[in-house]
Amino acid sequence: MNNSINILVAEDDSDISRLLCSIIRKSGYVPQPAFSGTEALLYLEQRPWSMVLLDLMLPGMTGEELLKWIRVRGGMPVIIISAKGEQQTKVSALRGGADDFITKPFDIEEVSARIDSHLRRYAQIAPPAVPAVLQHKGLMLDPDSKTVTAEGTEVALTAREYEIAALLLSAPKKVFTKANLYESVWDEPYYGDDNTVNVHMSNLRSKLAKAAPGSEFIETVWGMGYRLKP
Repeated sequence: MNNSINILVAEDDSDISRLLCSIIRKSGYVPQPAFSGTEALLYLEQRPWSMVLLDLMLPGMTGEELLKWIRVRGGMPVIIISAKGEQQTKVSALRGGADDFITKPFDIEEVSARIDSHLRRYAQIAPPAVPAVLQHKGLMLDPDSKTVTAEGTEVALTAREYEIAALLLSAPKKVFTKANLYESVWDEPYYGDDNTVNVHMSNLRSKLAKAAPGSEFIETVWGMGYRLKP
């Protein structure tokens, strides 16, 4: 049953983590415990998840920081499960993009019901499988045909250049550091090797400039990284 529904449980208390994982298993879903914010982030970067149960007070990286990271990338429902039950904490978590807030100690049946309810609702509003065309000013990327056009002219890109363009277009206002770019596109840890990123970025920019001579699509934010030109 529901084998494909994977739920990440970011909770540093091993007893509570075990309890949440058993609730998830009983519902027929697949839990994955993470005992720190840093560990949770590793799992989040590795693959897509159907849902995240998130404690706010995590070692390494706080629940609030993880929530922000998840929301920049869109999608899955996030349920906060926290001992911090103050109204202000709840309100800021919900405003920050959490779908629900459950206060510890919690009722097992209630947690189970809320997980089911959010998964159901998310399945109804989940984006269709057809990938949307990404666009910023005159730069357009079609994930279906894997093509990039600049001011209407198709640009022949390598796989890495295409991935860089897709990443920048996925969050047009965000400044991507070289580490962000390297770890997302090359899918391995970044040890400060600027050169690889610089070379690919420079090739991508010169191809775009050749296709659309009057336009500049990517800008360098000194000391920080790259982003699409506002």
